[in-house]
Amino acid sequence: MHTRFILIHTSHAGNVGAAARAMKTMGFDDLVLVAPRWPNVLRREETIQRASGALDVLEKCRIVQTLDDALEGMTHLCATAMTPRDFGPPTTTPRAHFEVLLNEPPLAHAASTPLHDTPMHDAPPGGAQQGMAFLFGSERFGMRNEDVYRCHVCLSIPSNPSFGSLNIGAALQVIAYEWRLALGGFAVQPATAPSRLADAAQVAGMLTHLEQSLVHLGFLDPASPKKLMPRLNALFNRAQVTHEEIHILRGIAKAILQRAEQSPLECADLVAIDRKSMPNG
Repeated sequence: MHTRFILIHTSHAGNVGAAARAMKTMGFDDLVLVAPRWPNVLRREETIQRASGALDVLEKCRIVQTLDDALEGMTHLCATAMTPRDFGPPTTTPRAHFEVLLNEPPLAHAASTPLHDTPMHDAPPGGAQQGMAFLFGSERFGMRNEDVYRCHVCLSIPSNPSFGSLNIGAALQVIAYEWRLALGGFAVQPATAPSRLADAAQVAGMLTHLEQSLVHLGFLDPASPKKLMPRLNALFNRAQVTHEEIHILRGIAKAILQRAEQSPLECADLVAIDRKSMPNG
C-alpha cells in the first residue's frame, strides 16, 4: 500500500530534513509539503544537513499549496495530535490502530505481499485502501481542526503525561517505525559475518597443543594426568569455540611453550604460586 507523509505549514527547514531522514530509515520516500514557510525549503542548507543522506527523498518531495493537492490518491488519512479533541475522528495509539487496520480483509491481503515483491511506494492495484497518509501540523499550532476532521483517525503517541511534546522529526520517526513494524519490518542486519564453529579435529589439535604447554609449565604431570584433559575437552565442547578462538588458544599455548623454554625456572615458580592460591582438592 502506498504510504505518504504530509507536513502542513512547516515553519522550520530543519524539520523537513529530519522528516526525510526518518522516512528513509523506515523505507518510505513519499513526502509532500503543504504551503511551507520557505518556498525554497528543499534547497536550504539546514534542510540538507538534517536530511543526512536522505537527499533522494528530498529530491522526490513535492510542494503543494493546498491539502487537497497533497491527498490525491490517498484513501486512509491519519491525523497526528498530542491531545484528543472534543469532536472529530477517534483518537488511538499508532500500534493499536495499525493492528486493527491490517486485520481488515482488503488491507490484510495487501500487507501480506512480501516487501521485496511490492515496494511500499508502489500502490497495489485494487483493494479498499490504496493509499495511507500521515498528516503532521505546524510546529507552533499543530493540526487545524478542519484538517483533523477530514481524517479517519487521530494518532497519539503514548508519552509522559506531563511532557508529551515531540519534535516533528521525532514524532514522524515513531509513527514510521510503528507502521513499518506493522507491515512486517526489516530483518536485523548482523554487524559481522557469523562465526564458523571449530570442528572436532581442530578442537583435538588445540587440546594436544594446550596439553604440551601445561606439561612444560609443570601444571600437568604426564605420568598422572588424571581427568584434566577430558574435563578441558568437555569445557570447550560446551563453549562451542569458533575457528578464530582455536587460533587464539593455540597462540597462547605456543607463547607458553616459548616462554617455558626461555626461562623454565621462572615459569615453575609461577605455577607453584598459582597452586598455593588454589583451594585444596
